[in-house]
Amino acid sequence: MDRLEKQEFVKHMRGVLSSTGTFVVAHYAGLTVADITELRSNMREGGGKITVAKNSLIKLALKGTEMEYISDLFSGPTLIAYSDDPIAAPKVTSDFAKENNKFSILGGAMGAKNLDDNDVKLLAAIPSLDKIRAKIIGILKTPSQAITILANAPALSLVRLIGLNREVD
Repeated sequence: MDRLEKQEFVKHMRGVLSSTGTFVVAHYAGLTVADITELRSNMREGGGKITVAKNSLIKLALKGTEMEYISDLFSGPTLIAYSDDPIAAPKVTSDFAKENNKFSILGGAMGAKNLDDNDVKLLAAIPSLDKIRAKIIGILKTPSQAITILANAPALSLVRLIGLNREVD
């Protein structure tokens, strides 16, 4: 990378870090290219992205932002997983860390909030936004179904009564 490309990358990453909902910093030493490709694929399906870059460039991107406090996480082979959905990046990285012992979550950030590895795991345990929406819709649908059943109950009782009356005659 020449100087201009580095400046563009820092500018791009500063925009990404300031606009994403959550990002996770992790060590990936010892993972194969296939493992990293699988992680990228899982993250893409979850609605996020993975970036592997020089730590010095990431630290430059963090300088002067509200997340500058996490600069100390960037030592050794690190990657950043980020997503607009605050749950997606923690969920995918936590699931991947369970399967790969060479992948370790260092921490991350959610806006100005510092996240340690336990915070990332707690976020990963929260159901996704789609699952929460489905639960809300299910809750809202239940009363209307109950009303329909109750409204139809007298008619069904009447039909059964007439049916029993015919059997007796």
